[in-house]
Amino acid sequence: QVRLVESGGGLVQAGDSLRLSCADAKRTFSNNAVGWFRQAPGKERECLTTISWKGDSTVYTDSVKGRFTISRDSAKNVVYLQMNNLKSEDTAVYYCAVFSRPYSSCNTAPNYWGQGTQVTVSS
Repeated sequence: QVRLVESGGGLVQAGDSLRLSCADAKRTFSNNAVGWFRQAPGKERECLTTISWKGDSTVYTDSVKGRFTISRDSAKNVVYLQMNNLKSEDTAVYYCAVFSRPYSSCNTAPNYWGQGTQVTVSS
């Protein structure tokens, strides 16, 4: 069964902005922390950011802090990743993931993943 539906990826130029969306198809992550991860070709999958169940707490890795912003709309059951000032190094498949706890940093394993959406930044 599909748990998460991701959208918003695409091809952009360096310096552009993009917003990714992650929708809970089953409307069940309202009490859970959600994170965004990415995996570039030949690279490890890395955690970028997480947001708590009610959006009152967020964490970011150094590589995206100041450029990316995670947010969530509880009424719509959607989590967003706003990506600004994109760089070629940001090219990767981006995944959203749901954690089992209401608060989570990047050092825990998610409970389940979305299908991923490709982001390609031309240099």
